[in-house]
Amino acid sequence: MRKRGNLFEPLDLPCGVTLKNRIAKSAMSDSLGDGTGHPTSEQVRLYQRWANGGMAISIIGEVQGTAGYAEKPGNLVLNEASELDRFRLLAQQGGENGTQLWLQLGHAGALAYSPTSNPKGPSALDLPGLCCAELTRNEILGLPSEFARTARLAKQAGFGGVQVHAAHGFLLSQFLSPLFNRRSDEYGGAISNRMRLLLETIEAIRAAVGENFPIAVKLNSSDKLEGGFDEDDALAVVAALDRSSVDLLDISGGTYFPGAKSASDGAGRGPYFIEFARRARALTTRPLMLTGGFKTREQAEEAVAGGVVDIVGLARALVLEPSLPSLWKADQMPEPVFPRFSSAPEGGITAWYTMRLTEIGADKETPDVSDLEQAVRDYEARDKTRTEIWLRYFSSDDAGRT
Repeated sequence: MRKRGNLFEPLDLPCGVTLKNRIAKSAMSDSLGDGTGHPTSEQVRLYQRWANGGMAISIIGEVQGTAGYAEKPGNLVLNEASELDRFRLLAQQGGENGTQLWLQLGHAGALAYSPTSNPKGPSALDLPGLCCAELTRNEILGLPSEFARTARLAKQAGFGGVQVHAAHGFLLSQFLSPLFNRRSDEYGGAISNRMRLLLETIEAIRAAVGENFPIAVKLNSSDKLEGGFDEDDALAVVAALDRSSVDLLDISGGTYFPGAKSASDGAGRGPYFIEFARRARALTTRPLMLTGGFKTREQAEEAVAGGVVDIVGLARALVLEPSLPSLWKADQMPEPVFPRFSSAPEGGITAWYTMRLTEIGADKETPDVSDLEQAVRDYEARDKTRTEIWLRYFSSDDAGRT
């Protein structure tokens, strides 16, 4: 029988690393890269504040191995052309206070940001709002080593671990979905083939970083699209990951593909994917993390104490209060106050939270809820500026575009 824990007990990972508690800052696209794929001072400060806020793991979202398939022009890009000392500073300050700072290894594939990319996915698609070319077999065969290279550099720069992003409709998630993976070779068809690239990527990363470096995977419980990646497929992947060398499995759900339902649709008031986590728990002895919908300390404590998961992932709650784990431990602020927006435009709430991250990184956040429309304008203007920087900087191969 698995030992059940509480939020503030340590957790031992299979690789030998011990997490100081059971609270993680889940990966978000903070869009705080400088447009050349490097961290800004605000990004360094943001992760330092989260580290000092008391969480066990903090995960930096969507760190790219090349500039060709980024999700946003504020993504980080880590490869041999990167200025590694700038990443070392981020690793050092974001890893203070015993926090594990991990990089989420990303590749947006068909969802790559079109102003800076020529999107490619497992199969060619021409849908409303989504158009991409098909990756060649040789391009696919090169992907595991690309992920492994970034993981090796992450370790060299002093980061504590990596998370492989196989959720939310990005490339590895696209391969898992029969709706977007229509290949007839060994990477398409049955789920055993559709998960092949993910498993090969994990194997390549492990060979690059050694036995004692944490490797996590973020996996959808489903992508909430008819004919797409469903819970039965996801459970098959969980069972396969149990036989791999991963150290932590982060359960999430939903996708950014056009027309997909929100992760919260039909999920009730509690954590969104907890019933799937119960099913996954029966198939794996690997530590489980659950991300999505945790809004109170009571919800987090119940999930861990009940043995459903080993660690909870928080995102927007930590944007509202970066020191929430420390406050919970001190029996203060059992739940943050989430702002309510009426008539929010598409992407508006994401823009608001993203711009608040900028305020936290500049030590300029206030308790007041800032104007939503202004946040959208600021978000779009920053993307435009960084797109221009990105295109100038990565115009040559030696800057890491390919």
